[in-house]
Formats: sequence, structure tokens, C-alpha cells
Amino acid sequence: MSESSNTADAAALLGRIRIVLSHTSHPGNIGSVARAMKTMGLSQLVLVNPKSFPDSQADVMAVSATDVLAGARVCASLPEALAGTVFATAVTGRRRELAVEPVWARDGARELVDKAALDVGDVALVFGHETSGLSNEEVAQCQRWTMIPTNPDFRSLNLAQAVQVLCYELRLAALDPGALPVIADAGLPATHDEVEGLLGHLERAAVVSGFLDPEQPKRLMHRMRRMFGRTGLEKEEVAILRGMLAALEKGHGST
Repeated sequence: MSESSNTADAAALLGRIRIVLSHTSHPGNIGSVARAMKTMGLSQLVLVNPKSFPDSQADVMAVSATDVLAGARVCASLPEALAGTVFATAVTGRRRELAVEPVWARDGARELVDKAALDVGDVALVFGHETSGLSNEEVAQCQRWTMIPTNPDFRSLNLAQAVQVLCYELRLAALDPGALPVIADAGLPATHDEVEGLLGHLERAAVVSGFLDPEQPKRLMHRMRRMFGRTGLEKEEVAILRGMLAALEKGHGST
């Protein structure tokens, strides 16, 4: 494969990766992130409830990456930002209860590129607030979470620095994607929206059946979300499960 064709293939892969910033407080960081993205060939920037955007300070910090800012999409919630994706990875440095096992940044980037290579939908890399990071609820929206192997005595990374590290790893993985795994009878992966619809349907069916007390839900849905995140549901599997739930609801007189 020639260098030019390899670069073109990498550009196609990177074009299917969203960089999602949740509740960014400083507009300058958004501009710096746009610059970090463009240097590594990424262009999809999605902002969840930024404190200030558009903002002239973001433009200044973006330098020559104002086109990435111009194309940025602003969303009201993380589920909206992840709509249509088939896989999402959260970036966080803190151990989370009821979360799937973490992977290091290099492995997380490789996994995202492998998912993007399937060419069935976008994938996303999610970053949180500069001070508080991502909430447990936000991390739970992602199928995986990843960590940057920083100095354990000083883990402080600026948001744009963290994005730069991950974008670098994404570019390396995209330039050398390796062979796609061959999986017999593999179906298309379910989108974020489809899995969320299944979780909502499951919760309703559990309430109707009396299995789940809505006044004392405990952690049932958190555990179900974690289980589905580990399995990587396919579209047909979601359809089967929702069909079963619909039949169970009908048996309990629910519409």
C-alpha cells in the first residue's frame, strides 16, 4: 500500500471519530482542542453544554483550526451528542464504580479505530469538565473508559493536552490499522440510540412485571447498562430483546 493511499484510508477512519467535550467551562480550551484535533487529522467536534461558545477566545486559541470550530455541533446532553454512534469511550483518570474495566490510552485508541473501520457508524471519544471531569452517569453512557498513563505523583493534564495525547494515538492507530477481525455471522453493531431504547424498554417492563420497584430501583439499570456495554450488542439482538420485552408487557396487560 502506498503512503498516499494509507494516509487517505487514515483520513477516512479519523473522519468517523467524534471528539466530545462535556460542559467545558473555558472557551480557550475549546479552541486549543480544535487545534489539537486538526494537527492529527480529526474534524468532528461535539460540545455538550459549553459555558461559552461561540467565543472569540476559542477562535484565538484555535489558531488555524477555526474551521473545526465552525463545524462544531452543540448539544444539550451527552445522549444527544452520542446519537448515531456505535461505540463510545470515556477519558477519565478516576476509578468508577459499576464501570467496565479500563484500558490504557493506546489500547483505547486502537479499539476506537477498529470500530470506526467497520464503517457502520461514528465512534466517539468523550472528555469531561476541566475540574470535575465526567460524572458517573456520563461514563455509564460509554461502552469503555480509558486512562492516560501519567505520573502517579502528578496526574494533572490540561483538557487540550489530554485531547492531544488521545488524538495522537488515534492517528497512529489509523495509519496502521492492522487486519480486521473475521467474525462468522457477525451482524451490524447497535447504535447508542438503539441500546438506550432497549434500556428504557427494559426498565418499563421490569416495573410493569413488578420485578423493579421504581421507588427503590437500587442499581439494577446501572448494572444492565454495564452488562450491555461489555457485550457490544448487535442490531438484531436489540430487536430480539425488545420483541421479548413487548411480549412480556402484553402478558401483563401493558400497552
